[in-house]
Amino acid sequence: MKSRHKRLALIVGGLAALGVAATLVLNAFNSNLVFFFSPTDVAAGKAPQGKTFRIGGMVEKGSVQREADGVTVRFVVTDTEKTLPVAYKGILPDLFQEGKGVVAQGKLEGERFVASEVLAKHDENYMPPEAAKAVSDAHARAAANKAEGDGAAPLPTGTPAAATAK
Repeated sequence: MKSRHKRLALIVGGLAALGVAATLVLNAFNSNLVFFFSPTDVAAGKAPQGKTFRIGGMVEKGSVQREADGVTVRFVVTDTEKTLPVAYKGILPDLFQEGKGVVAQGKLEGERFVASEVLAKHDENYMPPEAAKAVSDAHARAAANKAEGDGAAPLPTGTPAAATAK
């Protein structure tokens, strides 16, 4: 074999190895990718059925129910617009409380979210950015719906209320 053919075979072999490595890395990344949805998104049918994803919002007050086995807990997550019942079997974080922020990872089974992991906010100032955005979006939609119901025109997006109250 000529040296030219050897070089060509080496280049082709290197490109093939690089392609296989890239395929394996992208496949691993894709299988570990977990998307975030709010209860409103889940109610709208945007969440995948049978695939793992995360939901976030606030634990609705009065919704936490503990089963007799001591490890199964049922609660409701809300973004103040929609609610989603959650079932979790395991030990909850110490900071898990009603009325506080929560992010749960798991799968949707029918109308209930079955969580495999529950994360609670770690201090009074922190909420995961996705959950904070979902709650603020739900507040904005609720305010717009209320304004439409009252007959008042909703504020344009990005306009502070104080600027329009002159």
